[in-house]
Amino acid sequence: MGRSLKPFRRPWLWAGLWMLAIAVVVAGSLLPGKDLPALPVSDKFEHFAAYAVLAGGAVQLFARRLSWGFICVLLVLMGIGLEFLQAQMGLGRTLDRADALANGIGALIGLASAFTPLRDALLEFDHRF
Repeated sequence: MGRSLKPFRRPWLWAGLWMLAIAVVVAGSLLPGKDLPALPVSDKFEHFAAYAVLAGGAVQLFARRLSWGFICVLLVLMGIGLEFLQAQMGLGRTLDRADALANGIGALIGLASAFTPLRDALLEFDHRF
């Protein structure tokens, strides 16, 4: 599976779930405004949490710091790009710089999980089961 992924017993499962999470974020970002459910939290928190989970997932999956940084940059660019797409698609959504900022901060917080004892939690879970 390459040098970048950690030595999982089921690398395709974990990488596939992470890619599915990315697809869910992209799809949710491009839904028409009227199709979005009303949640009891700020949409900024939703953006922050989604990108923190995606970046934290990258920390769980990949062994190399270079990979973490590269994916974090890609997530920030993805968040900015999705904001531009929302504005261009005419689906009742607008470009919101605060959303893009929340995405970026979330990605950085997820990346920061690399410096905690939880950095290898998924690897340990994978080896137990």
